[in-house]
Amino acid sequence: MRHNKNFNHLGRQAGHRKALMSNMASSLILHKRIETTVAKAKALRQFVEPLVTKSKEDTTHSRRVVFSYLKQKEAVTELFRTIAPKIAERNGGYTRILKTGFRLGDAAEMCIIEFVDFNEAYTLGVTPAAAAAEAKPKTRRSRSKKTTDAVEDATVVEKKAAPKAAPKAAKASAPKVAKKTNVGKKM
Repeated sequence: MRHNKNFNHLGRQAGHRKALMSNMASSLILHKRIETTVAKAKALRQFVEPLVTKSKEDTTHSRRVVFSYLKQKEAVTELFRTIAPKIAERNGGYTRILKTGFRLGDAAEMCIIEFVDFNEAYTLGVTPAAAAAEAKPKTRRSRSKKTTDAVEDATVVEKKAAPKAAPKAAKASAPKVAKKTNVGKKM
């Protein structure tokens, strides 16, 4: 009987499961966001959040403990250098799971797992595209008058800037090329 043994084995043996979690945690730390199934994401959240908490204290011992789980030097340095300072004041809940739908092949429920403080759409940092959209006035009026004024201004500037004698001289010096025709070609 397996009463009160409550964690998802993910259909894998213990060694395979540990390697899977280590690789997924390293990918999450390096890329800040990965796409996976919901079951793996929930297991990954339980795996990676204690490591992030451990990374708040930058000591040799905590680095070695985190390295024993991750087994990737680049992921450990990224965790301690960039992620830990950004989440220093947060007490927990470092990751977010966003469900995206079902996978085409086997209809597995898919999601995106990401670090909460590294998503600019949800944090205070506004992306440049969003800032440009907010700067534009939102109105239902026609903008045809504004575009015609701009076209008239552009034509006035163009007439003043370009003298008519210069293009004729450029055409006269260019060699003449015979026209290409479709005579004799099969259609």
